[in-house]
Amino acid sequence: MMSGMEWVFTALGAVVVIYYGVKLLFFTRMLYPKRWFPLPKSFFLSMGEWAVVTGASEGIGRQYAFVLAEQGMNVVIMSRTKVTLDKVAKEISETTGRMVKVVVADFTKDNIFTDIEEELKYLDIGVLVNNVGMVPSAVPRRFLEDEDLDQTIMRIINCNVRTMVKMCKIILPGMENRRKGVIVNIASGIASIPFPMYSLYAASKIFVERFSQGLQAEYRDKGIIIQAVSPFGVSTRMVGYQPTNMTMLSPQDFVKSSLQYIRAGDKTYGTICHMFLGWLLLAIPSKILHTEFMLQGLKEYVEKKQAEKRPSSVMRET
Repeated sequence: MMSGMEWVFTALGAVVVIYYGVKLLFFTRMLYPKRWFPLPKSFFLSMGEWAVVTGASEGIGRQYAFVLAEQGMNVVIMSRTKVTLDKVAKEISETTGRMVKVVVADFTKDNIFTDIEEELKYLDIGVLVNNVGMVPSAVPRRFLEDEDLDQTIMRIINCNVRTMVKMCKIILPGMENRRKGVIVNIASGIASIPFPMYSLYAASKIFVERFSQGLQAEYRDKGIIIQAVSPFGVSTRMVGYQPTNMTMLSPQDFVKSSLQYIRAGDKTYGTICHMFLGWLLLAIPSKILHTEFMLQGLKEYVEKKQAEKRPSSVMRET
């Protein structure tokens, strides 16, 4: 007969095997989203007549708006630049035949949400994509190196944090009443760990993840899907439109992939390649990532890339 200690080690071994077996099964499922997380063709339209996308004038937000319109939804597109929004609205309308409503809003400002709520008041909103976001600087830098730090703090919190919470406050009650809806909150892969040189941005995006996961636990039983999507490289203005490759995806490829994972849980990376990057980042000891050598190397690498592009003091998805 086995001794008590042998029983303990046997049980512990069994738990470890089961734990990693479940993780392997989960990984296998993520490789085949169409099989494990299938969506009916009318899935998004069944949520409601309208989709709302913030930061929709370009990049990821613009592509979400296009894809949801192609799924049969009318779309509300929101950003700060009316000329660009009107152009996108015309393209979506002419391409898909769906109605497009333009709402101009600078999400770095205070006191804009009363007007937004009035604009959305009578719409049957089935999908909300909280995409708008910004970084203080495309080039990595230490927190105190910002020339106008107080303004930067306010703008980052307003744009990346407050906007997401307020948009959920506006739209979630209607979804709860109808007992259906989808909310996609765009976070960032770099929020997987404390990320020096982008500390304020990464911290704002971990808020997006935790808030989304908490809301999903609260409203899952109401028939509402709430998901944080945490991409790494997507070729947008925020990263200087870097050339696409296996890890730097186009907005079209990223959005197409991410929507396949809508039913895959309260957080995804949106794509298989970004999921691997996330696992790799978590596997590297933080003592290595946070060394001065690594931080300086990151800064020099980004500066080199940005030198080939038009410089900008504040980059955002608008």
